[in-house]
Amino acid sequence: MAKKTAVLAVNPVNGSGLFQYIEAFYENGIPYTVFAVADTPSITTNSGYPVEAHDTVANLKGRAGEFDALVFACGDAVPQFAANADKPYNRDMLEVITEFGRAGKILAGHCAAALMFETAGQTAGKTLALHPFIKGAITSGTATDDPYRVDGNILTAQTEQSLNLLIPHLVEALK
Repeated sequence: MAKKTAVLAVNPVNGSGLFQYIEAFYENGIPYTVFAVADTPSITTNSGYPVEAHDTVANLKGRAGEFDALVFACGDAVPQFAANADKPYNRDMLEVITEFGRAGKILAGHCAAALMFETAGQTAGKTLALHPFIKGAITSGTATDDPYRVDGNILTAQTEQSLNLLIPHLVEALK
């Protein structure tokens, strides 16, 4: 039986990345639930396309036991997080990442995912792929120039353009 996955979708989310995850999960029979990192499940892609998530990140807190993996679908995460760091949904997101990480769940994502995992204290001793512009922000883990990286329970890709290299490893881990 495939493992259940919780997908965090920031607002606005990178549609290309989010839809690559969802398509791979759907095609491989991997159950998933999308949680908006927002006040409501109604979010958009960074090109303005409306997306209706299943729920919000606030309702994922305390539920790591129900899922086997947490996927961070990036978008305009860094500027949105910086502009809204004090918002409850961003605090909830970091709490959820920490909860899943402490439970030893799979943490996967692209672009700024590794930075969010780092911010939540989950990257010590791990090598991470993330957007080249934010590599310098990694201090606990080690940033790499690799297009993707699998290091234990953390699977990361630089951008949505290299996500296709990571997804087969993620699907294998979730089957």
